Amino acid sequence: MGEQRKSISEAYGETAYPLIGHSSRNLEVLLEAFRDVDGSQMGDTYGKGAIIEEFQARMAEVLGKESAVFFPSGTMAQQIALRIWCDDAELKRVAYHPLCHLEIHEEDGLKELHHIEPILLADKERLITLEDVQRLDRDIACLLLELPQREIGGQLPEYEELEAISAYCRSQGIKLHLDGARLFEITPYYQKTAAEICALFDSVYVSFYKGIGGIAGAILAGGTDFVAKSKVWKRRHGGDLVSLYPYIISSNYYYTERIGNMGRYYEEAKELAALFNQCEGVNTKPVVPVSNMFHVHFELNKEQLEPILIEVFRTTGIGLLSYLNEAGETQCYTEVHIGERYGKTPRESIQKAFQLLNEKLQEAVST
Repeated sequence: MGEQRKSISEAYGETAYPLIGHSSRNLEVLLEAFRDVDGSQMGDTYGKGAIIEEFQARMAEVLGKESAVFFPSGTMAQQIALRIWCDDAELKRVAYHPLCHLEIHEEDGLKELHHIEPILLADKERLITLEDVQRLDRDIACLLLELPQREIGGQLPEYEELEAISAYCRSQGIKLHLDGARLFEITPYYQKTAAEICALFDSVYVSFYKGIGGIAGAILAGGTDFVAKSKVWKRRHGGDLVSLYPYIISSNYYYTERIGNMGRYYEEAKELAALFNQCEGVNTKPVVPVSNMFHVHFELNKEQLEPILIEVFRTTGIGLLSYLNEAGETQCYTEVHIGERYGKTPRESIQKAFQLLNEKLQEAVST
């Protein structure tokens, strides 16, 4: 009876070959990063010391910016970035997508802590366009763009559209901030370096636990004056911890290990999406991924689909996905992102898992 009550995430965790991400987020992530570290090396102290300063300088160069600062979280970094731009413009108003992280995942931190008014551009199902920005009927200090737009499947604008938005913002005196939590993962699609993409923006945030797979942490980068102000706000927010070296060491280690694999993750995401799209009543968004992530939509509700997936997991040992979200009475969906795990899984086993999934879905539709 206990077996029948297992959730999809529990069943996924018991598979021999879970496909999502790099690894389970257990202590091995930390142990691996520290395995060859010189124990006599000095850590950082309140934002100072070689270990943090060298990593910040390395990331500033990678992102093509004058300066960079390491934050314990992207939530903190982005609220601070928008506060700085608002203060500089003496205007407490910004614009971003309705499904921006600041709008749906941060308990209104931007509004409650900084009293900044957001204007929501576009609708929930599509990307922000140049036309949306041009149609703004109120002045804003800053426009935030998220690349890729996670909550709609990781979609991306064409690069020419991005260039046009950047040029327009500069002509109007609007600062442009990049929510680049998954910046490194989009470089294969655009065929641009991180620095080339960031050149279109006045400030940029990148995550070191998403595509990179570190423990936690983020970089905020921009001009020297902007970063100096961000360090003051970091202290005000309580982000200037006495030491951040566990996060910095893991960020540096996994960045070095995985930055060269982003092209492979992207190609594998397209391969996996094609397998999902061949199944009955399944479609991905986008149909062809533009990064290492995408959403998978099923024409069955969660209650109908869970036992099917759990049976596939147990029969084949392949964990195709780790959770399901309801999407109305007759549909559900999940998010998939590719890391190291997919490439270590036998392709014939993946094919068998999808063959069985398709058979089970066809049976469910016909009954």
